[in-house]
Parts: sequence; structure tokens; C-alpha cells
Amino acid sequence: MPDPKAKTPQEHPLANILINVLIPVLVLSYLSKDPELQRKLGKAVRPWHIGPMWAMIVALIPPLAYGIWHFVKTRKGNVFSALGFISVLLTGGLTLYLWNADGTVKPNAGLLFGIKEASIPLVLAFAILASHKSESPLIRVFLYNDTIFDVPKIEDRVAQLGAESGYQRLLLQATRFFACSFVLSAAMNLGLAQWFFRDFNATAGDALSTYNTIIGKLTGWSFAVIGLPVMGILFVILIRLMKGLRELTGMKDEELMMPR
Repeated sequence: MPDPKAKTPQEHPLANILINVLIPVLVLSYLSKDPELQRKLGKAVRPWHIGPMWAMIVALIPPLAYGIWHFVKTRKGNVFSALGFISVLLTGGLTLYLWNADGTVKPNAGLLFGIKEASIPLVLAFAILASHKSESPLIRVFLYNDTIFDVPKIEDRVAQLGAESGYQRLLLQATRFFACSFVLSAAMNLGLAQWFFRDFNATAGDALSTYNTIIGKLTGWSFAVIGLPVMGILFVILIRLMKGLRELTGMKDEELMMPR
């Protein structure tokens, strides 16, 4: 008989992000060029230039397939897959809306794309806060989970000490800081998009090509300009969480963390 206390295997967060977010964004960035338009502009047509509609379909496959696989394996939804799927629909749908048949781009492309880029982390921030009192708080998906912490041992100690209220306050504090990191990401996403689109000419003959180039640059630079500060904040949250758990439970770091 299976052990009811046995934990469900957790997928690595980096693998989740790679499959559900990074790969779809790269697909949309590099496969979206329209071959017919490339020929009209006298530009090279590559085998991977399949147009925005097909690029969006291809980009939807990784998060959809991963989400189905994860559900079959665990009987639970995967938040990364849902976010990746929504992000692809927003990016692909916005691209189809912004691109004109004559090779130009609709006005305010930078603002609209910046709002799109900011919407996902902003929604995620609200979801993190709203999920705190649910059965599956998102803080446990992203940070406080049993791939990093020995959660059952920690909660057994908390129960023994009768420190549940302090434990919940500590997790709420970590949740709020964690949500704030995504609010910061949303603001930086919006600002970064405005910066890269600052000199964009939506009516130029090569507007679509320039648009794709900007999206590719945004994808690359966002990891440095946005990813590093957010990772720094996550590291601070992790340190504060461990300090709070040590004070609350009297456990050492090696007891708090899962053995490697």
C-alpha cells in the first residue's frame, strides 16, 4: 500500500521555466517572421520562418504538453504551464493584432507590448497573495517546497512547539515579499519595453523585421535587467525565511534543508 505521507515528486523549477516560458518565448521571437513578407522586403527567408500564426501554435505545444504530462503524473494542474500557455496566447495574439498586411505595425506597439509583458508578473503577484490561505499556496510551488526544505520535518517541529501562528505569520511575510518581487518585475518589464521601442518606426518598410529584432532583444536583456534583481530579492527572501524558521523551531540549517 502506498504511503499516504509520501511526497509527490517535484519538478525542478528551472525545468518548468525553460519548457513553459523560455522555449515558447524564443519560438515566438525567432519563428514568427512571415516568409512571403520577407521576400517582398528582399530579405532572406530561413526554414524556421513560419509566420506568426504557426509560430504561436508551435509555441503553445511545450506548455500544453508539459501541463498534460504533469496532470497525468500528479493529478494536479501546473501553474508554470498555465502561465506559459497564457503568455504565448497574449504574445502571439498581440503580434497578430499589431502586424499589418503591408508590412507595417500598428501605433503604440511598444506600449501595448510593455503592458503585455507587465501583465503576467502582475497577475502572478496577485495570485501569490490570494493563494496564501488556499490549500496550495503558490509560495510552496516556487520557493518553500520539498525540493529545497524538509517541510514535513519543519511542520512536525512547529506542531510539537505549538508555534502554528508564528509559522503562518512567517510564511505570510515571505509571501508578501515574494509578491512584491513580481510587482517589481512587472514595472521593469514595462520600462524595458518602452526603452527598446523608443525609436521604433511603425510605418517603416522593415517595421516587422525591426519588431521581431526588438522582441528578441527584450527576451535576452530581460534575464539580465529583470532576472538578476528578482533573483537577488528571492535570495534575500530565502535567507529571511531560513532565519525565521531557525528562530521559530530551533532547527539548524542542515535540518531545515533537504539533504543533497
